[in-house]
Amino acid sequence: MRQATDTPRPPDSESDNVQAFIALGSNLEQPVKQLAQAVSALDGLPGTQVLRISHMYANPPMGPQDQPDYVNAVALISTCLTPGALLEALKGLEQSAGRLSTRVWGARVLDLDILTYGDVVLNTPVLTIPHPGIAERRFVLAPWHEIAPDARLPDGRRIVELLSSAPEHPLHIVAPPTTSQKRH
Repeated sequence: MRQATDTPRPPDSESDNVQAFIALGSNLEQPVKQLAQAVSALDGLPGTQVLRISHMYANPPMGPQDQPDYVNAVALISTCLTPGALLEALKGLEQSAGRLSTRVWGARVLDLDILTYGDVVLNTPVLTIPHPGIAERRFVLAPWHEIAPDARLPDGRRIVELLSSAPEHPLHIVAPPTTSQKRH
């Protein structure tokens, strides 16, 4: 496990890239389409490539129930962006999709979260890696396990074990991985 810095590093080679898992979610304005567009946009970020993408899973909202069901997926990316630069890029993609500030756990056109960034552990006022809510979110763990069944958090906890002990939350597949990306 290593501590992250946001010191820019030149993307000299693919070996400088870090693999990161990204959670994608939407429950407004054609969520399946929003996630497919988000995957393409992720793949278009500087020095970033989408390596794997899960099926898209529908599930009831975790928060207030007076909103549409969510559609969620998880992507594995390779990036030369620092954690801070990646967060900034993800927030830019959310805004480009039309995300507005809403209530906590409210409806979203697009929600993108960094789950892990290599083996980095980071805790700042604006970014915590690994994402602090992973263990409670079956809608993150199921698609993550689908594309990386042997994945572990930097502290060694296995995704499969977190999934088996996660709170029950109904999920069902509503769409395959986007056609431009292969699932492994």
